Amino acid sequence: MTAYMLRPIGRVESPLTERAAAPRQPDEGAPDAWLVFDDRYAPALDGLAAGTDVLVLTWLDRADRDTLTVHPRGDTGRPLTGVLATRAPDRPNPIGLHTVHILDIAGTRVHVRSLEALDATPVLDVKPLLTAHR
Repeated sequence: MTAYMLRPIGRVESPLTERAAAPRQPDEGAPDAWLVFDDRYAPALDGLAAGTDVLVLTWLDRADRDTLTVHPRGDTGRPLTGVLATRAPDRPNPIGLHTVHILDIAGTRVHVRSLEALDATPVLDVKPLLTAHR
């Protein structure tokens, strides 16, 4: 298979430093955090605004990339399940997907609500959250 190179565009600043203490989902007590972008990406932030929701893609750099099955939510009473059918952070390509609400923007720093990523987690991309129109 072909290998691909990803380059982080920033990092997370969060009070979460220990994986064991981090909530599994944002609605389980995730703190507000900052997305801190490299200065060269400042023009890419144009158009982001406080009060909007975005998708943040991170690289879960402390994940185990050899894990293929897990007990969902770490509950050994549940059957082993393939990681692609879960939101487990340990997976072959540990890309984190986070929906966050922008609270404020200060230069290349974006303050967001309820981000369950650990401090110093690399940020790969940010995309606007689109809602389905029917």
